[in-house]
Amino acid sequence: MLTPPIERMLFGLSDDHVILEPHSGQLMHPEALVAFQRLSADARDAGFDPQVVSGFRSFDRQRTIWNRKARGERPLLDSAGELLEFAALSPRQTVYAILRWSALPGGSRHHWGTDFDVVDRAAMPDNYQPQLTPQEVCDEGIFGPFHCWLDARIAAGESYGLFRPYAQDRGGVAPERWHLSFAPAAWELQALLTPERLEGLIHDSDLVLGETVCEDMAAIFERFVRVPEQCYPPQNS
Repeated sequence: MLTPPIERMLFGLSDDHVILEPHSGQLMHPEALVAFQRLSADARDAGFDPQVVSGFRSFDRQRTIWNRKARGERPLLDSAGELLEFAALSPRQTVYAILRWSALPGGSRHHWGTDFDVVDRAAMPDNYQPQLTPQEVCDEGIFGPFHCWLDARIAAGESYGLFRPYAQDRGGVAPERWHLSFAPAAWELQALLTPERLEGLIHDSDLVLGETVCEDMAAIFERFVRVPEQCYPPQNS
């Protein structure tokens, strides 16, 4: 059965809707790229150099990350970042441990290209490899000054529609200060993504623990996939 074009975009099954960000080589939604370029110009005036380190992410790539964790081939962490004992977890516990730190394939906002992870290249020593950890982006971390500046821009409505969908811990995805989203396009795409659509995708895929995910889809969707309306900035920002 052919997948409709809108679902190919929603689920990261196609990259026809994204374009190249030339400095990083990452793929982004065109409108998100324009917003990022405008924000970057302001940031450079303030002494920063924003760099995208992860933009569009395909379903296949997200599935590889998921399946390796679901098989115990990559570490699982609790909410405090401490290592969990894989063998001691039930299938449902494993699913929720993965979801705390990794998006469900098909439910990742990175599939849309509207969302991307950003660091401050100006703060990095030679050969530094960003890890996207809370320690890096806290106020005292290597990227702290840039994110404090960005917080002020977002609060003032001067971020060209970019916001942090995971700024606060709502009991689902762990806070990700490095993760930005272009609100106008992301809002429209989120409205098209439903638990039923996502369950159909997972049911037809070879996702490890996919049956467990489908059994709990309604709760997973609300807790880990849907970003509440109040988290979005006003659409005219």
